[in-house]
Amino acid sequence: MFNNLKIVLHQGKQYIPDIATAQVPGIFRGRPVISTLNVDEAELVEICPTNAISGNPLSIDLGRCVFCGECALAYPDKIKFTTDYKIATNDRQKLIIAEGKDEPVDLNPELIRKEISSYFSGSLKLRQVCAGGDGSCEMELNACSNVNFDMGRFGIEFVASPRHADGVVITGPITSNMAQPLQICYDAIPEPKIIILAGTDAISGGIFEGSPALDRDFLRKYKIDLYVPGNPIHPLTFINGVLQLIRKRI
Repeated sequence: MFNNLKIVLHQGKQYIPDIATAQVPGIFRGRPVISTLNVDEAELVEICPTNAISGNPLSIDLGRCVFCGECALAYPDKIKFTTDYKIATNDRQKLIIAEGKDEPVDLNPELIRKEISSYFSGSLKLRQVCAGGDGSCEMELNACSNVNFDMGRFGIEFVASPRHADGVVITGPITSNMAQPLQICYDAIPEPKIIILAGTDAISGGIFEGSPALDRDFLRKYKIDLYVPGNPIHPLTFINGVLQLIRKRI
């Protein structure tokens, strides 16, 4: 009983009635904010293990960031990670957080294909492919369908066969061994179909970027419909991002 009480005190109530306004614990690292305070940019850039931080001007690429928080720990007055989990977007450039900007990350409506809301606004079936992932993003995607987040109430579900799917959700950096199975899965999904990259590894390769064990040619052949950053992703980030992508537009 005491363990259950500790969980409630630490995380709050488990069921989430409104995923658009839900609050997350303060320990969560979401969208970062970079102040205009003068610091040693070269040293700050060097801290990042995945080259997510760039200088002149200073920025953080959420597609490369593993949210380790080392930069914020070293320069707490320069970088702060907020609890804003709505960081999914369909525009790769919007994942780059610039110095002095405190703006939400959203989707670019001009990049959303018209057939997406026409076909999938009421029901979306997804096939998830672990393309060399470590299991963390995969577990968070599983959590999207549990009783807490209940993604199914919006008509969004994962299916076992690509032939029953409307799109593919890719996790992992796409290893050479998984490149062909991923292509086979994508080809089996009927048109129109969408591609979602879930997690830092899928978006940029993460800590594995540049490894000869990867084969990311698949991503250069097709348009990516949604980028969901995180290491791992948060279910609220994924669900809110997908809902924004497929919502009906007039």
